Amino acid sequence: MAPSYLVAIALVLLDQWSKAWALAQLSGSGVRPLLPGLVQLRLVFNTGAAFSLMEGNALLLGLVSLAVAAGLVFWIQTSGPLRRLQWIGLGLLLGGAIGNGLDRWRLGSVVDFLEFVPVSFPVFNVADVAINLAVLCLAFDLLQERIRPLR
Repeated sequence: MAPSYLVAIALVLLDQWSKAWALAQLSGSGVRPLLPGLVQLRLVFNTGAAFSLMEGNALLLGLVSLAVAAGLVFWIQTSGPLRRLQWIGLGLLLGGAIGNGLDRWRLGSVVDFLEFVPVSFPVFNVADVAINLAVLCLAFDLLQERIRPLR
């Protein structure tokens, strides 16, 4: 099994567990500090995509999540050997797409529960963090490959 899939499976399990925990612990409780002055817990249901774009289109966004996941599986299967940052990034991206996609299909919205305190930023979840880390991994990999020939 490709390491990307192991990363994706671990991420989906962590994401879905954390969302189940948030639903059980935060429903009706308002806001709770997690890291005082930095991150707090606030349960919200996002029917849109990132930054609540396309709000109310859970079915369409669920199809987009499915298409992204299928495209990533195709990429992983056909790309040959991947460099470390590539397989980590693709695994995080696949896991994040599946995690949020499962919410859209099961619940009609994505469960978000992490909120930065000092800045105004949308509430997010573990899958969102993974998607952002995936972008960083793939960007660093690309930079490394561009810098390597210059040496």
